[in-house]
Formats: sequence, C-alpha cells, structure tokens
Amino acid sequence: MNTKELSTSLRTVISSLHKGLRKQLYSTNAYSMTEIDTIRHLYHSTSLLPSELAALTRIKTQSMSQILNKIEKHGVILRTPSETDKRKVYISLSPFGLEMVKKIKYDKDEWLQAAIEKTLTAGEKELLEKALPVLHKLIENK
Repeated sequence: MNTKELSTSLRTVISSLHKGLRKQLYSTNAYSMTEIDTIRHLYHSTSLLPSELAALTRIKTQSMSQILNKIEKHGVILRTPSETDKRKVYISLSPFGLEMVKKIKYDKDEWLQAAIEKTLTAGEKELLEKALPVLHKLIENK
C-alpha cells in the first residue's frame, strides 16, 4: 500500500471510529460538534473569554455567542464578569457541565472497551497497543 492509500484508509477508519463513539453518546445528541468542542475547551481551561473560545473553535464571535446562549440555557456554563474590566465576561463550566463531560468520557471509554473486548483477538489487541505510539506521533506532527 502506498502512502496515499495508507493515509486515505487511516482517515476513513479514524473518521468511522469517531462517528461510532459519537453515536453512543445519548447525552450529547442535543449538541453540535462545535458546541461539544466548545465544552471540551472549557473543560481543559479554568475559564475563557468568548473571543478566546471563538478563536479556539475557529468560528466567528457572533456564532460563539449563539452557542454560549444555548449551552447556558442547558445549565452547562457559568458567566463570570471580570473583576478588573467589567466589559469582559469569563466563561467556565458549571458543576453540571463538569459532570456531563465526565459522563461523556466514561461513556466513550466504556463503549470502546466493550468493542475492543468483543471484536479483537489477543494478538490484535497487542498490535493495537503497539500502534498507539505511532498514532501519537501523527497527532504531534503539526
């Protein structure tokens, strides 16, 4: 298999696996990929400005405002005015939002673990384990 065929096959497999994981998450069906990405960024940061979230998700600030309004209605985020600049409002996950992210991660891990145990042989599991460092190298290539 040449490099082009390999990259196409790898992209297809990773995309299908990602879709499979997403289908298992009933708690996130109400959210778009951009909304989930926004929540993920908030999980990895204590708090962010809406403009920072827009830049991280590569969308316009106006679109981010709509996303924040939606997830705020669901109780996922908190808005905290800046103590030094009253024009700025920081966004963070609410306790409900934090629990939602933890449940999503748990659900993904449970689904993938079950799929691995049900589908792969011991040799295939070992091969997958050996492939992980190689896949990490691809992620780190920017």
